[in-house]
Amino acid sequence: MHGVLVADIFSPDIVVVVVIAILLLLAGPKLPKLARSLGSASHEFKKGVEEGKAAAEESGKGPATGSTESKAEPKSESGE
Repeated sequence: MHGVLVADIFSPDIVVVVVIAILLLLAGPKLPKLARSLGSASHEFKKGVEEGKAAAEESGKGPATGSTESKAEPKSESGE
C-alpha cells in the first residue's frame, strides 16, 4: 500500500503552482495595471538611455568612463 507522504504534498513544484494560483485569484484584477506600469517604466528607461547616448555623442565624449579627473590646477599648500 503506497500512501502519499507529506513531503510529496509540499514539494517545491507543487508549492510554486499553488502560490501562483492564489496570486492569480487574489490579484487578478490588478495584473493589467501592473503590466501597464512595467511597460511604461521599461519605455521610459529605454528613452532615457537613448537620450543619454545622444547627449554623449553631441558633446563629443564617448560613454562615461567613471573617471573623476579634474582639469583644474591643484591649489598650493602655502596658502597663495
